[in-house]
Amino acid sequence: MIEQLCLNDTVLAAAEEVFSTMIFMEVKESAEQQPSIEGDTILGLITFKGDLEGCLGIHCRLSCAKAVAQNMLGMDESEELDKAEICDAIGEVANMVMGSVKTRLQETVANLDVSVPTVIKGQKLDNNLSDGTNEVSINLDIADTHFAEFSLQYRESGN
Repeated sequence: MIEQLCLNDTVLAAAEEVFSTMIFMEVKESAEQQPSIEGDTILGLITFKGDLEGCLGIHCRLSCAKAVAQNMLGMDESEELDKAEICDAIGEVANMVMGSVKTRLQETVANLDVSVPTVIKGQKLDNNLSDGTNEVSINLDIADTHFAEFSLQYRESGN
């Protein structure tokens, strides 16, 4: 059985690695309880199944997603991006973080198949898998100016 604390540390380390090496932004776990993410938001999700099943999500304001996409693409913050490019970038962030999580868990969870990411734009978005699901949630400060929530909802497969 995988413990939530182990998964919390795994998701945090994966996010730090991806943001450091691919997005060139510093992230750190927020010491403060952040308010709910409201207004125009984006939710990038990627599901997985096998010995562990569930989904990993990144939820942030659209302005945060735009800054992440610009950094990821090596753009200046004055350059414009359309919403499709922002969605693609957040989907790729979810994909890369989940890939890093999978690599970190491969000795404990050998069988883990990952889907393609899905991105949703809107207001009052929530990532809720189903009853009987465990969740780890990490609030991250991104480059000291933005905030995002990473969540990993999971249950161990009965296989």
